[in-house]
Amino acid sequence: MSPGYNAFGPYLRERFGTIVYKVNVDAGFTCPNRDGTVGVSGCIYCNNDSFRPSECKAEKTITEQVRKGIEYLSARYKAKKFLVYFQPYSNTYAPLRELEHMYAEALSVPSVIGLAIGTRPDCVDEDKIRMLQELAINRFILIEYGVQSIYDKSLKYILRGHDYQAFLDAVYLTAHRGIHIGAHTIMGFPTETRYEMLAMADELSNLPIGFLKIHQLQVIKDTILAKRYEENPFPVFGYDEYLDFLVEFMERLSPEIVLQRLFAMAPDDILIAPRWDKTRQEIISDIKKRFEKRNAVQGSHCLCCRK
Repeated sequence: MSPGYNAFGPYLRERFGTIVYKVNVDAGFTCPNRDGTVGVSGCIYCNNDSFRPSECKAEKTITEQVRKGIEYLSARYKAKKFLVYFQPYSNTYAPLRELEHMYAEALSVPSVIGLAIGTRPDCVDEDKIRMLQELAINRFILIEYGVQSIYDKSLKYILRGHDYQAFLDAVYLTAHRGIHIGAHTIMGFPTETRYEMLAMADELSNLPIGFLKIHQLQVIKDTILAKRYEENPFPVFGYDEYLDFLVEFMERLSPEIVLQRLFAMAPDDILIAPRWDKTRQEIISDIKKRFEKRNAVQGSHCLCCRK
């Protein structure tokens, strides 16, 4: 338990009795918002280079990527257990048999204890969830749904290609089946007020999700959002402003929800705004200091607390 909030690393360490690291893989998926199924441009902020590790390349097999990642993490951190993270694009967006083969390949590598699967809520169905349910009997299976916002006006603005109801449908399809459920959110869309962003903590706390990633909106080169920002600049989070917002958001968030990520860090060469000029460790340290300064605790102002 990190000071003031329920962090992912300590959660995994307590659950498995050792430090657990994620190994990122690119299995060559695409996205229905890029291949023409629901759109061709992708979400307006999307540039996968902003979050894809350099060693994560689809031309390598899943096994090769996992083994290389484990080799590096074992040597550097003495790690012994790993989650394979299917990260870029929509990692349930393939026929069922292909998914079964990919997931089985990842789980076959020794010391892999489970999977984390990033996807869109409109890329799952009963058959896929049933398959994950079977895997979850013996493995840690976490499916991470990108909701980004609970407001349809924002989802329309970012050209998301689905509404908030699609996220709710996916969550309730997945719930109570042994599969861990995560959500990804982005804070700072110009379509939302600070009050509306904070209210997302109340809404998410009432849902059967156990994990959450929170990102500040970043304007990345070669995206539709970058063009809009250039033509009509909109406010983005300042550093101290975001730290204060984050503390207040997590005070309203259920203490049972595990925080996987609290901020985004796109590479400097493609990041337009906001530019904070801080290292990852500096940001983590400042978040902890802000919690301590305000005597803040995750869930202290939660309206539901998972009754």
